[in-house]
Amino acid sequence: MTYTVDHDNKKPTRAAFGDEIVALGKQNPDIYVIDVDIAKSCKTDAFAKELPQQHVNVGIAEQNAAGLAAGLATTGKIPFVATYAVFGSLRMGEQIRQSICYPKLNVKIACSHGGLTPGNDGGSHQAIEDMGVLRTFPGMTVVMPADYHSTRKLTRAAAEWQGPLFLRFTRDAMPSIYGPDEEFEIGKAKVLREGDDLAIIANGDTVRLALEAAEQLNASGINPRVVDMHTIKPLDRDEVMRSMQCQGRIITVEDHTVLGGLGGAVSEVVAEEGGAVVRRIGVQDQFGQSATYDELLELNGITTANIIATAHELLTLTPAHGSVGVKPQGR
Repeated sequence: MTYTVDHDNKKPTRAAFGDEIVALGKQNPDIYVIDVDIAKSCKTDAFAKELPQQHVNVGIAEQNAAGLAAGLATTGKIPFVATYAVFGSLRMGEQIRQSICYPKLNVKIACSHGGLTPGNDGGSHQAIEDMGVLRTFPGMTVVMPADYHSTRKLTRAAAEWQGPLFLRFTRDAMPSIYGPDEEFEIGKAKVLREGDDLAIIANGDTVRLALEAAEQLNASGINPRVVDMHTIKPLDRDEVMRSMQCQGRIITVEDHTVLGGLGGAVSEVVAEEGGAVVRRIGVQDQFGQSATYDELLELNGITTANIIATAHELLTLTPAHGSVGVKPQGR
């Protein structure tokens, strides 16, 4: 199968969550949505309207939402707490750790506005640390889909998954990559393109950039492997190992700080196994600013052009064959 980026068919992944959670709620009365007074932004307003008996709005009280969700989970319900990623990871962090992860409760934290997509809302609303923070919590699963259809499928998979789980969505519209019949499994990466010169591992809204870069690299005679690592915990170690076989050259791309997210998770496997050089493209060690989403990506080097430049830099290196090098790669 050939995967391409369809810029003519764009939707925010938060919209996919909103559509799928209504379908799930109608099928299973144990599915609940806990809102924190931003249902319109998180696209759970349709759920509230159609399934009011399965919906609770706690107001602007994220920590209370986490506690209520934990309580519902103890009764056999499957609660989804819907909020912005910066609040669903940091403001709720202690409650997620103590009240959800520690007792291993079946709570889903479903967050819109992940990464830099809040754009003009500024650094206060741009969640650049969320996945890295939450993947350190014992028992937590961390997932970020790439487009509308993958979000619907992974939201459904999340409802069937047992245990704490964090789902991260975009505010901005993302081009389509997958069709409606594509299948997804939490913890199993999707290989979008096979290649042997180097590997590009991306997740969420950066998968499109990885595919675009791979197409341009291929046109110049370079054959890259492209992996959608939608689940960064549990990480698909097997696909990381296969990517290491691409001449020991790996680029990770993420809309998240390079510290502790996808690039960190991949680098941990490489450091343990040996045999590859990793370049991490992502948000540098800085807060976001008030600017457009595309401007913020450019500011941090999260671009097709930088992926291509990084690939050419890696290709000048002798294949690793047992050596390991890991460093962040900005503009």
